[in-house]
Amino acid sequence: MLSPIDNDVSKFLTGKSTHTLMLFEQLIKNFEEIGEIRLEATKTMIGISNSHKRIAWITQLGKNFIHVVFPLREPHYDNFCFQKVAQVPGTNQFNHHLRVLQPEDINEEVLSFMKLAYQL
Repeated sequence: MLSPIDNDVSKFLTGKSTHTLMLFEQLIKNFEEIGEIRLEATKTMIGISNSHKRIAWITQLGKNFIHVVFPLREPHYDNFCFQKVAQVPGTNQFNHHLRVLQPEDINEEVLSFMKLAYQL
């Protein structure tokens, strides 16, 4: 089942479509298959962390999609999954933006980046 969801994270899920909730649950399930995670609410997004650090952010839960950002140490431009890769100014962090519209959007390529984010 899902990682513990506190009330702060639940507020992001309230009123969302069944489709969006299904995408959220699929993403979390896939991360849990990689390793133990923790969900944390910030003021504007949901953080996904392993025991060491934040490995992804869910920045938007739309009507029929979720938007996820993976902070990686180097840019991965040669892919079919990220709609945007941007360096955080003054750092060696590159945010990789993923829009998930269907469960099958979390494919082998995306899973490989999820594993990379988890292991960093």
